[in-house]
Amino acid sequence: MSSALELIAEKDLPLARDLEILADVLESTIREQTGNAAADQIGAIRDLAIRYVEGRDPEASVALARTLSTLDLSNAMALVRAFSYFSHLSNIAEDLHHNRRRRIHKMHGSEAQRGSIEAAINALIARDIKPSEILAMLGETLIAPVLTAHPTEVKRKTILECHAAISELLVARDRNAMTREEERANREALERVVLTLWQTREIRTFKLKVQDEVENGATFFRSTFLHEVPRLYIDLEDKLAALSGADVELPNFVHIGSWIGGDRDGNPFVNGDVMRYAVSRQSGIALDYYYQQCSKLGAELSMSTRLVQVDQALQRLAEQAAEDERKTEEPYRLAVGHITARIFATAIKIGTFHHQLHDVARAPEYESAAELERDLQIVSDSLKSHGAAKLANGRLRRLLRAVSVFGFYLAPVDMRQHAGMHEKVISELFQKAGLEDYPKLDEASRRVVLLRELASPRPLICPHVDYTEDTQKEVDIYAAAAELQARYGSEVLPNYIISNCESVSDLLEVAVLMNEVGLIQLTPIPKAKINVIPLFETTADLRNSGQIMAELFALPQWRTIVAARGQVQEVMLGYSDSNKDGGYLTSNWELYKAELNLVKVFEGVGIKMRLFHGRGGTVGRGGGPAFDAIVAQPVGSVNGQIRITEQGEVIASKFADREVGRRNLEIMISATLEASFPTDEQARVDTPERHKLAERLSLRAYQAYRDLVYATPEFITYFREATPINEIPNLNIGSRPSARKNTNSIADLRAIPWVFSWSQCRLMLPGWFGFGTAIAEYLAETDEAGLAVLQELYREWPFFQVTVSNMEMVLAKSDIAIAARYSELVQDQDLARRIFGRIRDEWQRAVDAVLAITGHKELLGDNPMLARSLDNRLPYLDPLNHLQVELLKRLRAGDESEDLQHAVHLTINGIAAGLRNSG
Repeated sequence: MSSALELIAEKDLPLARDLEILADVLESTIREQTGNAAADQIGAIRDLAIRYVEGRDPEASVALARTLSTLDLSNAMALVRAFSYFSHLSNIAEDLHHNRRRRIHKMHGSEAQRGSIEAAINALIARDIKPSEILAMLGETLIAPVLTAHPTEVKRKTILECHAAISELLVARDRNAMTREEERANREALERVVLTLWQTREIRTFKLKVQDEVENGATFFRSTFLHEVPRLYIDLEDKLAALSGADVELPNFVHIGSWIGGDRDGNPFVNGDVMRYAVSRQSGIALDYYYQQCSKLGAELSMSTRLVQVDQALQRLAEQAAEDERKTEEPYRLAVGHITARIFATAIKIGTFHHQLHDVARAPEYESAAELERDLQIVSDSLKSHGAAKLANGRLRRLLRAVSVFGFYLAPVDMRQHAGMHEKVISELFQKAGLEDYPKLDEASRRVVLLRELASPRPLICPHVDYTEDTQKEVDIYAAAAELQARYGSEVLPNYIISNCESVSDLLEVAVLMNEVGLIQLTPIPKAKINVIPLFETTADLRNSGQIMAELFALPQWRTIVAARGQVQEVMLGYSDSNKDGGYLTSNWELYKAELNLVKVFEGVGIKMRLFHGRGGTVGRGGGPAFDAIVAQPVGSVNGQIRITEQGEVIASKFADREVGRRNLEIMISATLEASFPTDEQARVDTPERHKLAERLSLRAYQAYRDLVYATPEFITYFREATPINEIPNLNIGSRPSARKNTNSIADLRAIPWVFSWSQCRLMLPGWFGFGTAIAEYLAETDEAGLAVLQELYREWPFFQVTVSNMEMVLAKSDIAIAARYSELVQDQDLARRIFGRIRDEWQRAVDAVLAITGHKELLGDNPMLARSLDNRLPYLDPLNHLQVELLKRLRAGDESEDLQHAVHLTINGIAAGLRNSG
C-alpha cells in the first residue's frame, strides 16, 4: 500500500514514514490472516484504483467495477476491512503529524500559529487592547463545547482504544532515539495492535443504550478534558501574568457540556432514572480522578517537619487524619491522606462506579466541591510559605483547577425536549385540574393563563392524580432535575432547551413546569435555577426568532427570570434542520440574519445574549473549521459568550487525542477572543448592499432546493433507493430512532441520517445544492461585473468566504461519477435519469461557481494539506463506494443473509472513516 504515498515536501517526510510503516504492518497482517491469494487480489484492486484516481483512466474504472462485482462475499469483506483500516490508520498518522508540526513551530520560536491562544492574545495586544481589557472580557466569558450522542460515530469504543494505542506507539518512534532492539519491539507492538484490530468486530452487534453513550462520552474526559483543561487555564494565566506584570487568576470560563442523558427530544429511552444515572456516573468519574491525583500527590509531598515549617492551617488538616506512626513528621502526607479519604467517602455517597477504589481510612464526606478546594488550597498555601511554590504549581495546581472546573459533577448536562411535548403535558395538567381547554386557546390567551400559573402558589401537578404515560414520564424528569440540583448544585443541570420553539408560549410552558418543581419562581423571592432556552431550527423559525424574543422580553415576568440569571439569555440556533428545510446557502444566510436581528433585540433591552450553535460534523449540518466559523459571526453576536455542539464522529476526531483536544479547545478560545474584540473593518464589510445580494442569492438557491427536494414527488423514491438510508438505522450507532415519525416524508426524517446518507453515496447534496443555480442566474444577469462583486465578497466578507470555502471542501469530497453508480440502484431507471440528471447539472454549476469566485484552478486550490490527504485516501475510498453499490444490489435483490448485511455495514464504516466529517 505504501506505493500510493507521494509526499514530496520535506516537512511531511515524517508523515510519509508513519503512513508507510502503518501500511506495511497492515499489509503484512492481511497477508498473514487471509492468505497470499486474497492479499494479492486486494493489492491488484488497489493498483487498479490508483490508476483510476491518478488518471481517471476509463479502462481502469471499467476493470475496477467488473472486478468488484465478481468478488465473493468473503473476499469482499476482506477488501472492505483492508481499505477501511487504511483510512483509520491515515487519520491517526495525520493527527500526529499536525501535533508534530505545532511542536516544531514552538521549538523554533516561530510566530504563534493562527488559532492558538498565544496568537490571539498577541494580535489583540498589537491592536493596543490592554491585558486588563482581555482579563475583563474573560471575566464575563462562557465558552462551551457540548458533547451530544447524535449518532454518526460508527467506531466502537474498543476500536478507538486500539487507535489510541497505535498513536502512542507512533509518538514513541517519533520522540525517542531508538536502538534496533527498541525499534523492533515497537514494530512488534504495532503488529499486535493491528492484528487485534483485524480480529475485532468493527460494528456493534447490539443497539446502544443511553447508558452506553454516557460511558462513551466519559472516555473523552478521562483521555483529554480532565488533563488538558486545567493545563490550558494555567498556561493562559501565566501568559497574561507575564503581560500584565501581576498574578492572574482566571474565572472558570471554559466548560465542557453534555446532552447525553438529558436530551430526550425524539429519544424515548431518556427518563428520570437515566438522567440520574448519567449525572451519578459522571460524578464517579470526576471523583475517581481526584482520588487518583491525590494518591499521587501524597506520594510526592514527603517533606519533613525536621526540615520545613508548615503553616497552622496545614497542621490542623494533618491532625484530622487517621493516626499513622510512619508519617508523624510528614504532615503533607497526613493532610493529603485525609483529603483522599474524604474524596472516597464522597464518591461512595454520590457517585456511580464501575470499579472499586482502594480501601482508605474512614472520613466524613465533602458537602461540596468548594470544601475540597479549600483543603487543597491549604496545602498549596503552606507549600508556598516555606519556599516550595514549585511543588504547589505542579500537580496540585492542576488538581485545584480541575476541582474548580469539573466540581463533583464533571460536566453540566443539558435537558432538551420538543415543544410539542410540553404543550401536551400542560394540556393534560390543565384538563386534570379543571382549568381551561389549553389546546383551543390562541397564543395571546395561552400567555395569560401561563403567566397566571407562573405566579400562582397553587401546585398544578398533583401526586394523587393518574396521568398518561407520557405526562408522568415528563413529570418524573422534572422531579429528577430538582433532585439532582439539590444534590450536586445548580451547575449540574443549568440549561433546558426547547426544540422546535415557535412562540412565546413555548417558553412560558417550560417556565411553568420548572415552577412546579421549584427551579423557577416569581414569588415570594424570584429565582431561576435553570436557563430556559429556545431552539430555532427551521427557516421560518429563524426568521421569527427576533420577534419572538422581543415579545418575550416585553413580559415583566420574563425580565424578572432573566435578572435572576444574571441578565443573560441564551438562544440556540439549529443548523441541521434549517439546512434540510431550506438548503445550504439559505440555511447559512438565515442563521446569519437571525443573529443580526437577535443582536438588535438584545441590545435594545440591555440583556446579554449567549448563542448556542447546534452544529454537526459535516458542512451540511453546520460543520467546517471552528475558528473560521466563530470569527465569521456577525459583529456583536459573540461578546465572550458561545456554546457549540460537538456531534458524532467529530468528538473522537477532535478530542480522543490529548494534543489534538488541547488544540481544538484553544481554537474555540482564541476565535472567541478575536470575535469579541471586532475591528472596524469587520463592521465595514458587513454592508446593507451585501445583505441585499445575499438575500437575492439565498432566495434563488432556496427555490432550486425546494423544487427538487420537496416539490418533486419522485425525489423521495430516488433518495430511498440511491442511498443507504434504509440500511443506516440498523448500524447500531446511537440510541435514538432515525426518524421522528414512521412516515416516508423528508420532513419527518432526522437531519443526521439525511446528511449521512448523501455522504455515503459521495454526493453531499445538503452541502451545496442550489448554490450553483443562484450564482449562474446572477452572473447571467450581471456578467463580468457580477463576478467581480462575488470575488470581492469572497475576499472581504468573512460570512461569504466561510460559506464558499466549506462548500468547496464538500464538493472536493464528492464524486459525481461514483454517485452515478448509486443511481443504478433505483428500480425505475427513467426516474433515476431524470433526478440524477438534475443533481449532476446542479453539481457542475456549483463547481463552476466556486472556481470562478475563488479563482482556483481546481477545488481546494488554497488547501494543499486537505487536498493531499484526500488524494492519498481516494484509492482506498473509491473502491469502497463501488463495492457498496454491488453489495446493496445483492441485498435488495433478496439476499438478506447476516454476512451480507454485515458487509454493507462495513462499507458504511469504511466510507465514513475515509471522509472523516461525514455526519
